[in-house]
Amino acid sequence: MPIPVLRSVHVHPVKALRGFAPAEAEVQPWGLAGDRRWALVDDAGKVVTQRRHARLALASAAPRPDGGVTLSAPGREPLTVEAPAPAGADGEGDGTLPMEIFGTVVRMVPAISEADAWFSAYLDSAVRLVHLDDPARRRPIDPEYALPGETVSLADGYPLLATTTASLDALNSLIAQGDHADEGPLPMNRFRPNVVVDGTTPWAEDGWRRLAIGDVVFRVAKSSGRCVVTTTDQSTGERGKEPLRTLARHRKDGSRLIFGQNLVPEHRGIIRVGDPVEILD
Repeated sequence: MPIPVLRSVHVHPVKALRGFAPAEAEVQPWGLAGDRRWALVDDAGKVVTQRRHARLALASAAPRPDGGVTLSAPGREPLTVEAPAPAGADGEGDGTLPMEIFGTVVRMVPAISEADAWFSAYLDSAVRLVHLDDPARRRPIDPEYALPGETVSLADGYPLLATTTASLDALNSLIAQGDHADEGPLPMNRFRPNVVVDGTTPWAEDGWRRLAIGDVVFRVAKSSGRCVVTTTDQSTGERGKEPLRTLARHRKDGSRLIFGQNLVPEHRGIIRVGDPVEILD
């Protein structure tokens, strides 16, 4: 059987927007460098994602060497946003804003007002663009699946998400046999992974506990529960029924519909497309 390899790497600078696929990426303790360090918040300070605004699938953020991003979206002129100056160490009273993300409050640095106006006009809803300036503000990972001190930036819950092409092929075969076969086959971007692995058997990742991608070792925290974002066509912003309908029939763990595995890196390093993927445990 061929050795599994890293098929692609995906970084999403602004949470909920389109990502990009570099040939390599730095693995930091809390996720890939530059991944989900920006986010949108509403007037109540709650994170805004494709769960609420499917149109975010059509917007993109290209990273800049200075840590900023260049935003683009249908009907909007591109806008370059520099990374705001870091706030003070205390967080309180230093111009940061509290952002609630899945029940955890993180203090964020607001971007320029032009970015707020740009996104608010695009979504027809008042939002602000904020930046996670300091890794010290990261959120703790669920202690049930984490070692002491392990944290994550603005990803839903874990530093990296891994998927496999074999499992997507298997899922698409199941979709083709279902009531919404016309919605398939689905592309991998529906699942917004960080790393995609080639050369496994379908659902092999269910049995992974530790793996190495190149020289970087990861621990598998838990399988990834999927939400309505996976039903969003990332090229049109339209929602359908799949893959949740099929996952509910074939890939259910309690109340969770699962696809992919959440990873926690054991150390820093660089991963590159084409790296061998070794299952350690």
